[in-house]
Amino acid sequence: MLVIDHRRELQRRADAERAAGRRLALVPTMGALHAGHLSLVDEARKRADAVWVSIFVNPTQFDEAEDFEGYPRELESDLAVCREAGVELVYLPQVEDLYPPNSQTWVEVSELTRPLCGASRPGHFRGVTTVVSKLLLAAKPHVAVFGEKDFQQLAVIRRMARDLGFDVEIVGAPTLRESDGLALSSRNVRLGPRARQQAVALVRSLDSAEAAATAGERSVAQLLEGVRRELATASQAEIDYAELRDAETLELIPDTIAGPTLLALAVNFRSDPDGRGASVRLIDNRVLLRSETE
Repeated sequence: MLVIDHRRELQRRADAERAAGRRLALVPTMGALHAGHLSLVDEARKRADAVWVSIFVNPTQFDEAEDFEGYPRELESDLAVCREAGVELVYLPQVEDLYPPNSQTWVEVSELTRPLCGASRPGHFRGVTTVVSKLLLAAKPHVAVFGEKDFQQLAVIRRMARDLGFDVEIVGAPTLRESDGLALSSRNVRLGPRARQQAVALVRSLDSAEAAATAGERSVAQLLEGVRRELATASQAEIDYAELRDAETLELIPDTIAGPTLLALAVNFRSDPDGRGASVRLIDNRVLLRSETE
């Protein structure tokens, strides 16, 4: 497994692989790799001859310095995981490689970034789209794989790639979950034991909403009332947002759902009363009535 930390070296390697007729897949990550990331590698493997992984904790997508500093960094473990998974190359860019001194250029998608995480985290998606565009230009992949757990991020990156004409296929892979249903996330390890138990309220609320919609409930107010009622069972949870939006445009649905509808959640879980764990923001989602277009 090759480990490369300079953009120009990576570009030369990508040019050589393309000239040899090999199809490249990139899985961009921020490290602290878990089984969810490995499922992205597996998806990439189905679509390419070589799978590359990038590991970079991108400073421009964090709205709080404390969150950036506290993000888990486990490089040696991550490299071992990649090697075991058969990843051919890992790109470890330095900050100055992706953001040269006095950088003035940003990539920004306008409308899709306004709601949901964009409303509560100003500038977050500008950081995401800027760094992803830089990674795509560095690795020159034919396909890039992202998780559907970050549904809005996936939608934004797809729009960016389409609008700017990136010659890359953007693929979304299904969310991988722990045995109790909680979506796998690098942030889960920061939860205190009690908060971790309560975090399952996220998936319970999604399940209840999906069951209600399948049974015929179409009222936005009723569906969201059930979601909030389920989340209220977690005493350490504070809802950032719980919204029903069009699964394609992310436009808010005011009254009744009809066809595929995104139920998007973001919930802050406070540290345990005994001080264990940290305050952690978790997101999750479910597309209701997805089968109506299948």
